[in-house]
Amino acid sequence: MQQNKHQILVAAVARLLKPLVRVLLRNGVSYGTFADIAKRQFVEVARNEFSIEGRKQSVSRVSVITGLTRKEVARVSALRQRDDELSRDRYNRASRVIAGWRRDKDFLDRKGKPMVLPVSGKAKSFQELVRRYSGDVPYRAVLDEMQTDGSLEHLHENRVQLTQRAYLPKADETMKLHILGVDTAFLMDTIDHNMSRTHEPARFQRKVLYDNLPDEALREFRRLSAGAAQGLLEKLDRWLSRHDRDSNPGAGGSGRNTGGVGIYYFEKPYGEEDQGP
Repeated sequence: MQQNKHQILVAAVARLLKPLVRVLLRNGVSYGTFADIAKRQFVEVARNEFSIEGRKQSVSRVSVITGLTRKEVARVSALRQRDDELSRDRYNRASRVIAGWRRDKDFLDRKGKPMVLPVSGKAKSFQELVRRYSGDVPYRAVLDEMQTDGSLEHLHENRVQLTQRAYLPKADETMKLHILGVDTAFLMDTIDHNMSRTHEPARFQRKVLYDNLPDEALREFRRLSAGAAQGLLEKLDRWLSRHDRDSNPGAGGSGRNTGGVGIYYFEKPYGEEDQGP
């Protein structure tokens, strides 16, 4: 039973690595760099999450858990941790501005739709929107960023109109790679929780899949699923914003947590080697 479990896990890892390796090779990341990244994560997880209670985790124990030599544990531990803080801040900034534009009544028209805003001004302007939802970042920088990515359109008379209901970076590859790390990690955390939980409730994890669909049905399904998913996400976004203390400083409660729901669309020709179950 244990051997069968191990074989299934190895096959699952091979399947999830295939699209990741495709991204790495396309962006010039070698196997050596990937191997160092993987080794460092093995060491960090072993050190932080697999220690014996009441005892400091030693290099020797990390070596035993990971299968790496003590010398290799020390080497990868000394590697500089690369961060994507700049991309993360830019993504969060644009997302907050769009969310505020969509739900803050000061920036909505009588029908509850995002208003066309003058670029500058002290009230009901894009400048004020950025000040309220993006802090001290120059509004011109946010304007250029969102215009480049197609999130807004610059109209005549120096006004701007929201053109996307969510932030979807199109031009900046670094932002897309940031999303790769964040969204995939959230999904993996949920799967890990559902496999290893004891007394905690399972987290929602579902998909709908059919494997004999014609091309014509896929075209319609893309449109149908995009509309339904966006509507659900906006409904959940409104609920979460009322309880998030950054969006609503009056919200009470204890602790600080990250929580949300992610939805993604998938398709591929039937019969490919890495097809889904």
